Amino acid sequence: WRDQRSEAAAAHAAELERRRAAESAQARAMIARFVAEARERGVAPVPLRARSYDGQSRYRTPLKGWYLRRNESVAVGTDGEFYVLTVPGSLRALLTGATPEPSDPPLVLGKGARDGESIDLADALAIALGTASR
Repeated sequence: WRDQRSEAAAAHAAELERRRAAESAQARAMIARFVAEARERGVAPVPLRARSYDGQSRYRTPLKGWYLRRNESVAVGTDGEFYVLTVPGSLRALLTGATPEPSDPPLVLGKGARDGESIDLADALAIALGTASR
């Protein structure tokens, strides 16, 4: 019985990872189309800033791109990567800036978050382009 449960758990984990990878690939394609369209339409990228985990400090980054949420917690860089703009707070980051690492993009921003402010990636990208019907 224990072996069956272990195999079932492993199969479940593998299926979840497969779905997450497929979702991320679909989101990356959407982001690539967004970056191309933003450049074509002349939607100017802005300097991106990161926030400390506690939300008390903001840090410069070397990134330019487009914010996808009003609270500026996630963005798409001009390099076509998806960034979560929260970093550990530090004195060094205050002085020299922070460099957030790219993340795998989800199809729903804020999915499962407690604040209830989730938004489909497609809608967030449309808003950033100025093509959403508000």
